[in-house]
Amino acid sequence: MPAPRPSLANEAAHWHALQRQGGVTPEQQRQFMKWLVTSPAHLREYITVSRVASELSDAVRGMAVDLDALIAAGPPAADDNVVALPVRRRPPPPVASRASRRHLPGIAAAAALLLGVGVVGHLAWPQTRHYVAAHGAPRSFALPDHTVVHLNAESELSIRFTLLSRRVELSRGQASFVVAEERRPFAVHAAGLEVRDIGTTFDVSLRREQARIEVAEGSVQIRGDSGQGRLLADLRAGQSAHIDYRDQTVSLRQQHIDTMTAWWRRRVVFQDEPLREVAEQFNRLNRVRLQVDDDVAGALRLTGNLRGDDLASLRTFLDQQPSLHTRVVDQRIHVSSRSAAETSAKQP
Repeated sequence: MPAPRPSLANEAAHWHALQRQGGVTPEQQRQFMKWLVTSPAHLREYITVSRVASELSDAVRGMAVDLDALIAAGPPAADDNVVALPVRRRPPPPVASRASRRHLPGIAAAAALLLGVGVVGHLAWPQTRHYVAAHGAPRSFALPDHTVVHLNAESELSIRFTLLSRRVELSRGQASFVVAEERRPFAVHAAGLEVRDIGTTFDVSLRREQARIEVAEGSVQIRGDSGQGRLLADLRAGQSAHIDYRDQTVSLRQQHIDTMTAWWRRRVVFQDEPLREVAEQFNRLNRVRLQVDDDVAGALRLTGNLRGDDLASLRTFLDQQPSLHTRVVDQRIHVSSRSAAETSAKQP
């Protein structure tokens, strides 16, 4: 088979890159489809630059499809989950030309691939979805590719899946991902960072002053500038990275895997963390709020492992700290440093 002309290879590479980057407009998608079905050569060249298209092609080859009947049937009903071929329907000539017979297998292959795209559309076309977990209501769900997401309370994310990529935007809160294995790359974008999966279970948490990425299985690569910047960290299972929002300085730590996933079971685990951040973890789960009343108390670093909905145990834990004082006022647990509490008590 002769090599494809350079212009055709460039066109295929252009569409490949556009689909991979995401953000394809409806008009661009129509132009892509028009280009794809123009000739079998276009389809063949696109397959050579598309790893996932080859996966779809393999699936279609295993389908029991009568291609001649498919072509003769014309466009399907509007509510069918099949992509229609944009071909003008004309009465067939009495005798098909030799050129028509020669191109029929290629056109049939294109029709079969497009049928496969319709059947397994979640792999082929851009999909956008938005997920929110409300206050006190963490949730777990599966994405269209069967990736399992654990979304913490007061958290929000969006996805965009295309033919060649799987992109997640975490806009607030915390989410863990048990990533389904397939050829399309999976990346999470959050706070100007890109976390790229390499066969992984990992967690991304947007805290007050830093982003935290923890890996329970496999590995991830973290880059700045939404994936266009330098490599900030290459994490393996049992490692975490704390990345400052201001200058993207990175602090690497070893962490027990059970600790990373404890919040899936509504446990709040903290290790040498300031009280103000511990309070935020409890507050996203409970109606009764934990309010830190002074900076000295908020900066106190604590280590513990408590049930997220057990506020009585939380208050007992805080009262056991020599430098802290708690009191309950108007459905709030106020916690302050003892020095601040004593000063307040002396004031008239």
